[in-house]
Parts: sequence; structure tokens; C-alpha cells
Amino acid sequence: MVSEGVDRLGFLIHDVHRLMRKRFEARAGESGLSSAQWRLMVRVAKEEGVAQARLAELLEIEPISVSRLIDRMEEGGWIERRSDAADRRVRTIYPTQKAKDAYAYIKGIAGEVYEQSLAGLSAGDRAALVKGLTTMVDNLADGDQPSCETIKNSESASA
Repeated sequence: MVSEGVDRLGFLIHDVHRLMRKRFEARAGESGLSSAQWRLMVRVAKEEGVAQARLAELLEIEPISVSRLIDRMEEGGWIERRSDAADRRVRTIYPTQKAKDAYAYIKGIAGEVYEQSLAGLSAGDRAALVKGLTTMVDNLADGDQPSCETIKNSESASA
């Protein structure tokens, strides 16, 4: 039997994600990049040299869609493709200086959105929230590699 309130957990998590993304996109929209482009750029900035196929997995989109997205971002001067030294069939993706500068800007916007979403929660409540969500990720991961955001957030919450 599902306890009182827990039956709403999935809806609450979904709503928080949707509302945070909406707020973020409203703030970041002036850059001219789409939400998908921002997500790709953030991944590439955090994981320089990530393989194109791995980006598709991380972004949970089809490889052909990632390829088209990368084409547009490369044309815009945001990223560059390189052949992998060990396997020339593998294409790795690196951010340009333009992307690194934009990443610093976007981190500031994300921080503001996070602060807005956490307003009214004490430091202890924030840490408990992150710890609880991290535990949920661990419980459900089934061997999937957690995103670097999950790892980073859980480490900063425990600090």
C-alpha cells in the first residue's frame, strides 16, 4: 500500500523538473540556443572529448538527432568534432571557447533558478532533499551510470 503523499511523488518530481526547465528556458532563451542545444553544450563542457554516441545516450535522444544537433552547433562555432586517437571511427566532441564562456553564463542562470526553487528550505532540508533524491537514483539505476549532475549535487550536499 502506498503511504499518504508518496502516491504524488512522481507527479511532484515531474512538476518540479518541468517548472525549473520552463524558468531556465525563459531566462536562457535570449542566447538563441534551443533547450536541446543548451543541454548538449552543458554535457560537452562538463565532459570534454565525449564520444558522439555517448552524447546520444546521455541526452536520451537518437544518434541521428544528436548528429544533426552537433552539425548545427559546429556551424555556429559552439563545438568541434575530433577523431578519437585510439579509434578513428569514433568522433569526440569538444567545446569551443565560445561554448565555455556561455557555459559560465548558463551556470549562473541555473544557480539562480535553483535558488528560486529552494527558497524557504533550510540548509538541512536542502541536504536531506538531495540525499533522498540521490538515494532514489541509486535504488533505480540498475547499473545505469548516473549523470554527472547527480554525482556533483550529492557531493556538494554532503559537504
